[in-house]
Amino acid sequence: MSELTRQQYDSAVQKCRDLFEKKTIDYGTAWRILRSTSLTDQIYIKAQRIRTIEQKGESKVDDGIEDEYIGIYNYSLIAIIQLELDEGSDMEIPAEEVMRLYDKNASKVCDLMLDKNHDYGEAWRSMRISTYTDLILMKIQRIRQIEDNDGQTLVSEGLVANYSDMMNYAIFALIRIAEKHS
Repeated sequence: MSELTRQQYDSAVQKCRDLFEKKTIDYGTAWRILRSTSLTDQIYIKAQRIRTIEQKGESKVDDGIEDEYIGIYNYSLIAIIQLELDEGSDMEIPAEEVMRLYDKNASKVCDLMLDKNHDYGEAWRSMRISTYTDLILMKIQRIRQIEDNDGQTLVSEGLVANYSDMMNYAIFALIRIAEKHS
């Protein structure tokens, strides 16, 4: 992996983290009330909005595509944290602990990207941004199926792997969008 890719990846993740941290200060961990299926639907709404904007070529709401990809990254990370926490865990988690969980899981997802990037040779750089949207929507369909099967799979990756892939697709999209604007 190139040094440029690592810098761009870290910069995009930092943008997601900064927003998440500010929202944690504003709202606490209100997201703890959401079930896994609700988080999946939140991600779906964001990905579907991106696809609609891509197809229509315009949006009527101020939030741009970049904001939606940041939301996909953060909601996917929230889903991973929710899966990690016991159902009996406190609803309100101190901000420092939440950010520790955020950083730990973001680091694992980055490690996954590094491994896959090694094997695939930065193929993501040649993909269309709209393909990331489609891949995220496909992963959502897979997650929904796994959720409908009570989390059981026969040979497929589980929920965390699918959320992790969506996080990386969102970061790749953010990198490509930033490149277009520079």
